[in-house]
Amino acid sequence: MKITIRSVGAYHPKTSVTNAFFLKHFQDQGKDIDHFLKHMGRKSRYMIQNETENGLTMGIEAAKDALKRAKLSGEAMDMIVFSTQVPEYTFPTNATFVHHAIHASSRTIIMDSNANCGGMTVAVDHACRYMLANPSVNQTLVVGSDYNTLVCDPNDEVTYANYGDAACAVILEKTEGESGFLGSSYYSETLENKDKIIFPSVGLSQALRKGENNRYLKWIPFDGGCALPPAYQNIQELLDVEHLQPTDVKAYCLSQFSLANILEIQNHFHLDDEQIIYIGDQYGYTGTSSPFLALYEGIKEKRINRGDYVIFWTVGAGFQTIGVLFNY
Repeated sequence: MKITIRSVGAYHPKTSVTNAFFLKHFQDQGKDIDHFLKHMGRKSRYMIQNETENGLTMGIEAAKDALKRAKLSGEAMDMIVFSTQVPEYTFPTNATFVHHAIHASSRTIIMDSNANCGGMTVAVDHACRYMLANPSVNQTLVVGSDYNTLVCDPNDEVTYANYGDAACAVILEKTEGESGFLGSSYYSETLENKDKIIFPSVGLSQALRKGENNRYLKWIPFDGGCALPPAYQNIQELLDVEHLQPTDVKAYCLSQFSLANILEIQNHFHLDDEQIIYIGDQYGYTGTSSPFLALYEGIKEKRINRGDYVIFWTVGAGFQTIGVLFNY
């Protein structure tokens, strides 16, 4: 029994903002961010710039797209998992609204999940393992959506000039074939970086009790390269379990946070350019959805086909890294 990715859907806002806006924005503050944008690999990013869209609306549109591509109805879903680090609601779950929007059945399990930027990858891993253990769950919809720009400080170039808004959704399906989910690898290190990326910046209880201004994400600069050794470890463990060489994997769908880090991973494993799916220049950094948006674009461009090995890897604030291997 295997868990396959039946379909992938996506959604992004219509507005795309280029580097020119951010270069001028920070130049007016006396900051030159040209080198930073090149280091991160940014050219443009999709951003919500209206009062009707949010992380939930984007997630619903991505879910509908995934269902359409799979030629399935919402009623066919046995479980819905909504991954976000910028939830539109905490009561009820965002998955509740997805359930309603796609007309899912009364027997459908619904829940939200949050592992920050690692969230959708973690949610897919957990959903696959739950499906293997529960004979009643044959199809699962996993949605990843972050309205990142909502919480980015206009005075902070690391977030404001880097992030974008988008959603992605996958439908996982239980099959008797050989292709599908093959395994995962985690690494957690919370000693040094647990307080470097925080929202609300003083914690929810203090923000609500004292009414302090906590509109924006608190980002204390740190060395993002600290995630690279765990990345090498995660990926190597996945390769070793399946007795694969790095060249056997058709596509690496990695965190799109930093092009520089992606290139380090590419160099470490001696990967060809064709094996790296990079979309951060088009989408910006979309948080929880970024590795699966890379999958979406890789499939659309026919760089990823059925039977190909695909490795997903990403990192969440705090920090935790995760790698997942599929035979797509």
